[in-house]
Amino acid sequence: MRLRTLLISLVAALALVPSAAAGQKLLLGVDDDQARWMNPAGALTPLYREVGVSSVRVTLQWQPGQTQLSKTNRTELDRAGVATWGLRLVLAVDGPADNPPSDAAPRDAYCGFVGNVLRRYQTIGDVVIWTEPNSATFWRPQANGAASYEALLARCWDVAHSVRPTVNVIAASAPHQNPGAWFAGIGAALKASGRTQPILDTFGHNAYPETSGEAPDAKHSGASLDQGDYDRLVATLRSSFAGTSQPAPGQGNTSIWYMEDGFQTRLTTARHLYTGSETDKYAITEDKQADAVGAAIRLAYCQPFVGAWFNFELRDETSLAGWQSGLLRADWSAKPSFYSFRDAVVDIAKRRVVCK
Repeated sequence: MRLRTLLISLVAALALVPSAAAGQKLLLGVDDDQARWMNPAGALTPLYREVGVSSVRVTLQWQPGQTQLSKTNRTELDRAGVATWGLRLVLAVDGPADNPPSDAAPRDAYCGFVGNVLRRYQTIGDVVIWTEPNSATFWRPQANGAASYEALLARCWDVAHSVRPTVNVIAASAPHQNPGAWFAGIGAALKASGRTQPILDTFGHNAYPETSGEAPDAKHSGASLDQGDYDRLVATLRSSFAGTSQPAPGQGNTSIWYMEDGFQTRLTTARHLYTGSETDKYAITEDKQADAVGAAIRLAYCQPFVGAWFNFELRDETSLAGWQSGLLRADWSAKPSFYSFRDAVVDIAKRRVVCK
């Protein structure tokens, strides 16, 4: 009932408020797998429109040996297509962390699966290859992981571009698992391969701060590469891929997309909708989250080689062991960050953001 009431109010608001879209320089989106699950899927569309996102990223689980889409895959992607109609639908394809496609046969299966997704869904033009492969949470074992991931990127780039030459193949990386060494390993593997084609079109990087209470522009001297470490990130990518066939950010059309960022909030309402206990001791107030979201978007806009910023996620997870970094609470009510996100969209569209 709450969802229905909110959606009705948002639809009414859309009739009164001009539609706002991000400027051409920066694609703004949310990571939201509800687009795959919700039925009817169109119930999400007014929310996306009202907050002003231009893109939604969803994930899809690949199973070892799988090359064709299952019935469940098709149902979920059909729903996502309906929910994001008129928006840019970005797909991240991952799978079991203990069985990633690290050898030739699994790589062929995985990349064949990606190719078949592109054949079936003409509206999907952006594909993220795996999720945070430099993290043991998503890719095990990590030994030789960079070289294996380089081979996966290369194979998928070839397959995807043979299906659709304009496809955007996006690499993935986590910010706190020594991404600098990871990129260097990928670059070294690429150089050793003698490959003369790129292995990716966009460097996807998750730009989470070290804690939810940390400012988006915070700089670090250690192994982390967060949003505030943009200069080091660009320098690292350029040095890692120098002398290879892979353009770095700022070379040609290659850019960085912040595929995930987010700031967890403390519970204020609807406690009965959440389960478990809070696991983030640095969770912040909703007002501070709103400030952080607005600052992160504007900072991304001012970083010349950044092409996209995605908030993780649209709505809080109900398990407190998960993430409460949504723009909406579990009861579908809007947090202050919902309006902060929308204000940033409008400021960018009207070119009111002043970069230092």
